[in-house]
Amino acid sequence: MSEASRRKLSDQPALLDTELDHLPPELRWREWMGRVEAVIFAASEPVTRSVLARVVGRNCNIELIIDDIRAELAGRPYELVSVAGGWQHRTKKGFGDIIHAAFGTTAGQGTKELSQAEALVLMCIAYFQPITRGELSSFFGKEVSRDLIGVLRAQDLIASGPRSPQPGAPYTYVTTKNFLSQFGVDTLRQLPDFEALEDAGLLSKEKLLAGDIMPEFSDRDEG
Repeated sequence: MSEASRRKLSDQPALLDTELDHLPPELRWREWMGRVEAVIFAASEPVTRSVLARVVGRNCNIELIIDDIRAELAGRPYELVSVAGGWQHRTKKGFGDIIHAAFGTTAGQGTKELSQAEALVLMCIAYFQPITRGELSSFFGKEVSRDLIGVLRAQDLIASGPRSPQPGAPYTYVTTKNFLSQFGVDTLRQLPDFEALEDAGLLSKEKLLAGDIMPEFSDRDEG
């Protein structure tokens, strides 16, 4: 075997032992816990089950591992949360003011604050997706501009969905995994029920459909 071939083989990562059969059960479990937390800690986005399965054994119950890690973090200022189909380390909400005082931003905040118009359009997309820009404009009784849609797309909060069956087959819009991550939910099913928002007086479907809930867009939002 040539020297170059030996170097190539030595550069390849060693096969990872995930089963850890040589360890007693307690130490095996602790090693799995350490691996799972290390992977989640190192990741910049939520880590899915399939990724974690690469570093633990076939008989490892990932949910129980997560539960044990959460129990150990109970007294810490950060926690493991289920968001966007995976798990992520996040600072606990109670420390938001502390983070803001230190850095001028809240933990996990990587995007600019949305205007009221942008937030309302995003909310509408979240609840009625897939939805076209024309349908959004009908909801609010005022044109929803391409610029406003562009702001939400630039922040990876929405993306293009399937073409609508309407004449001209316009694009529809749907929320993204980043939307789930930013709002701290695992799936869209965890969003508050529309009826619950109405009961709490936070939203009126009738006003939304009549365009009464949308304030005047700023000049920047005009289409």
